[in-house]
Amino acid sequence: MLAAIPLAGCISAVDYGKVRHPDYVADPRCTPQPGAPADPAALPHFFVTSRLPDCRSADIRLLSHRGDRVRQGRFAAPRDIDVGGKTKFRAPLALMDEGDWWQALQAETDRRQGRVLLYVHGYRESFESTSKDAAQMARMTGFDGPVIEYSWPSQGDVLKYAADETNMYHDVRNFRDFLRTLADRPWVKEIVIVAHSLGARLALPAIASADRLSRRADRTGNISTIILASPDIDRETFERDIGGDILAPDRVALGRHITVYASLNDRALSVSRTLHGYPRLGSPYCFNPFEAAALEAKGLPARCYPAAIPGLTVIDTTDVSRGSTGHSNFLRSAPACRDFIDAIAGQKTRPGRVATHLAHVFRLAPDPADPKPDNDRICGRTPDAGDDEKG
Repeated sequence: MLAAIPLAGCISAVDYGKVRHPDYVADPRCTPQPGAPADPAALPHFFVTSRLPDCRSADIRLLSHRGDRVRQGRFAAPRDIDVGGKTKFRAPLALMDEGDWWQALQAETDRRQGRVLLYVHGYRESFESTSKDAAQMARMTGFDGPVIEYSWPSQGDVLKYAADETNMYHDVRNFRDFLRTLADRPWVKEIVIVAHSLGARLALPAIASADRLSRRADRTGNISTIILASPDIDRETFERDIGGDILAPDRVALGRHITVYASLNDRALSVSRTLHGYPRLGSPYCFNPFEAAALEAKGLPARCYPAAIPGLTVIDTTDVSRGSTGHSNFLRSAPACRDFIDAIAGQKTRPGRVATHLAHVFRLAPDPADPKPDNDRICGRTPDAGDDEKG
């Protein structure tokens, strides 16, 4: 994305492939019957996906193609396994009957605090990479409830941003319907939503729809904590639409809050800004050069943020950015991970945040008492996690 996408003619086409899509799902394991077991000890996390599964072999996989319908199942953190004599990085999974899946989710939710963590990924992801991130969030935060990964058919290819954007918009209805169903379950007391990068454009309209069409008797809603990590969404569109909608006064009064993690060192969002022509919410880039000059004249960094909206907090991770693109600081940088852990817990403030000239914006700075923190340990990363960054 960083080098190739801005160049004309470097966007790859999506291929149908050499296998008829109905052949991938012909095996009965792609349509599990009620009562089919899924071991919760071996597969602790939940997933919902519109990806096309491949059930032609013992090793079921979720592909980059659009599926014929939405499916549910359980998964575990991916690991290296032997497939036909070759080592493959795969996420163990089992597809489940929809009714069984909802029963299993309710049982897990009832055993905890009624809280559910829902993760929506971004660009250039495979099911394995998103499962790795979802499992890392569960380890890092010690979340006291089930973790659900919503996996839409990203192509997992650096040159297929346009295809990913198309598939994300194609999946809006699927995700909207799922979120509304989840939010309407009376046993779901609180939904914590984490949307990364392009996933913010999938999550926000669905939240607004769930608010409008809620069938809950109390009509209070249960989507309270919303975290947008490196959101790849137009900043001005967010400002215009969010204040009177998702962060409407009645929702904020009931405890709803949005936390945005942004970084000026986010190279992926810099490319997205070039492609779209306007700054992204996850990057404090000053589109207006006169605004940048006015900030510098006051001795302030030339960083621009969304306007203040009640219920919105922006965390600037520029000074603690890590990784090749700085696009996943909430999973790679110790100060950002510590802040993310507290945000997941619903804390509105924490000591590591540095105040800025804007009341709703805070910076994260390196800890002078711990100049070389163990980022992997604090962020819950496993030794084989690597340092690749998606979007």
